[in-house]
Amino acid sequence: MPGTATPVPIEEHALLGNTRAAALVRPDGSITWACLPGVDSPALFASLLGRQEHGFWRVGPAGPQPRAAARRQYLRDTMVLRSEYDTGTGVLAVSDFMPAPTPAGDADAKIVRIVECVRGEVDAVSVYRPRVDYGARMPYIRHADQDGLHRLAANGHGETYWLSGAVRHSFEWDGVCRAHFTLRRGESVALTLTWKLAGRPAPLPSDALAQLDATVEFWERWARGCAYRGPDREAVVRSAVTIKALCHPRGGVLTAPTTSMPTLPEQLGGGRLRDQRFVRLRDSALAIASLVRLGFLDEARRWRGWLIENVDPHRLQSAYRANGDPELDEEVLDHLTGYEGSRPVRIGDASASRLQLDVLGEVVDTLLLAEDAGLPPTPQVDAWVLAVLAEIEDRWQAPDSGIREVQGESRDFTHAKIRYWIAVDRSLAMLERRTDPPAPLGWYRELRDAIHTDVCDNGYDPDRTTFTRYYGATKPDAALLLVPQAGFLPPDDARVIGTVEAAQRELSTESGLVLCDADGEEYGGEVASLAFSFRLVQALVAVGRSREARDLFDRLLALRGDLGLLAETYDTLAHGQLGNFPQTSSHQALIDAALSLAPPPQGAVPLRPRMRAGQAPSAAGAAR
Repeated sequence: MPGTATPVPIEEHALLGNTRAAALVRPDGSITWACLPGVDSPALFASLLGRQEHGFWRVGPAGPQPRAAARRQYLRDTMVLRSEYDTGTGVLAVSDFMPAPTPAGDADAKIVRIVECVRGEVDAVSVYRPRVDYGARMPYIRHADQDGLHRLAANGHGETYWLSGAVRHSFEWDGVCRAHFTLRRGESVALTLTWKLAGRPAPLPSDALAQLDATVEFWERWARGCAYRGPDREAVVRSAVTIKALCHPRGGVLTAPTTSMPTLPEQLGGGRLRDQRFVRLRDSALAIASLVRLGFLDEARRWRGWLIENVDPHRLQSAYRANGDPELDEEVLDHLTGYEGSRPVRIGDASASRLQLDVLGEVVDTLLLAEDAGLPPTPQVDAWVLAVLAEIEDRWQAPDSGIREVQGESRDFTHAKIRYWIAVDRSLAMLERRTDPPAPLGWYRELRDAIHTDVCDNGYDPDRTTFTRYYGATKPDAALLLVPQAGFLPPDDARVIGTVEAAQRELSTESGLVLCDADGEEYGGEVASLAFSFRLVQALVAVGRSREARDLFDRLLALRGDLGLLAETYDTLAHGQLGNFPQTSSHQALIDAALSLAPPPQGAVPLRPRMRAGQAPSAAGAAR
């Protein structure tokens, strides 16, 4: 068996998920990345970031070389993947899924693969190569058959992985396990991989077809809750389902299920690569806001509870584990060669501790949106919001690391200052509703106006008619595409229009996509940020250029993989996606862009809270 599998573009992978765990599947049926029992658990299959010796599990037609599926799709609006393979003797279908959570929110840590002959007669194979601790070690593997059920137990790292099914796997000296079997039309075999702590009893036999039916019903029932009935509903629902798969039962939303995937071509072979299997406050809040706009409130309720329980505004960091743990110690995995040679592979995130106070803008904006949609206020939420106001009052004039967590010198980023304004504005909107406000609010109204004045005086370049990246800079910033939707100024204000036009003129590719910020200072190359490009769609709609926005949105939809998934960036020269995959921020931005293009009644909740009297000076502001 060759040591390195043929590279597959990241967008050609499929995601399996059940809100706790996740796995990626290549078109040839190989699972090359799987973390059980949680998304941030050590991977059992890690060949995505290395070689075949670092673990994989392929199920498909037998033959000298793996073959790609002729047809692949998710079953309707679910996370059940069905792949069909055409052979010289028949058609083989493989249905892959992680069993759905129970009504109590529990989910088995398992992967189920149902192999079925659709036509003729097909020789099939299962090639199973488990490697614990991100592919670092071969586990101790033994047969543990019982009552006619064939089972393999792979022990290592304090865990046992049980592979069960009606076919027996042979065990070879290099830790590769194989099962060859022949199926005729209508026959099927189910293979189930289950995670258990070492020493726990073996999993009980289960009905894979019943689990399949329950999983399909879970996802379809959830998707039926989508209130959106406008154009591009298929893309919107697929993005929502993808986000839901990364919504942990405790409430946090994970940014992505992978680590150390390069976002720029120059990172292929090396670069600053990041682990994004965590709840990044910014991405999590934006994702929940998108789900709320589609009519999903349960996720918002759990997220709000997770936030209040785990995040202290006075000791803020940008990311946390799904269980709320703030410890994200970083480690380099030297034994992995990286995706297409991109090293070093990292787990953990040392950058989470950098000051990003502006994330409070997204968070409080989402809290208000959820309350607008029907979540009842609570004293705990009000106390949390008051802590946000106190923190911004103390620190809003201090430089920070910005949205991109720039290393080195902190700056007065204009985007961050506007996010502070949003945090104060939305906090006031929530607290002013209370019949008995928990604190005097007059000073915070003055604070909101002071931030607004500061931004307009120092973050705007009147000669170039654009808000700039940071105070004193001359360049625009793609992050400022938020301005038309923020309520900071009216969308027809010349400063808003000028900022959108500057982003198009100076930060866009020839195809209209928004360029990535490659090194924290300069824009360049031809690699686009998918999230910022979708936000440009929203900005264009806001300033009255809907036809142009529609054209850009259609171009962006065409960049999705065959299963509708998106990574973080798109290389317009190589015509492929890059980055951790799939990416929550890209999918939530797609949803918001689609909602902005749709007629107003099509969405469940307005895209942004409407401007309120006194929220943003209009005539006075325009005169500054």
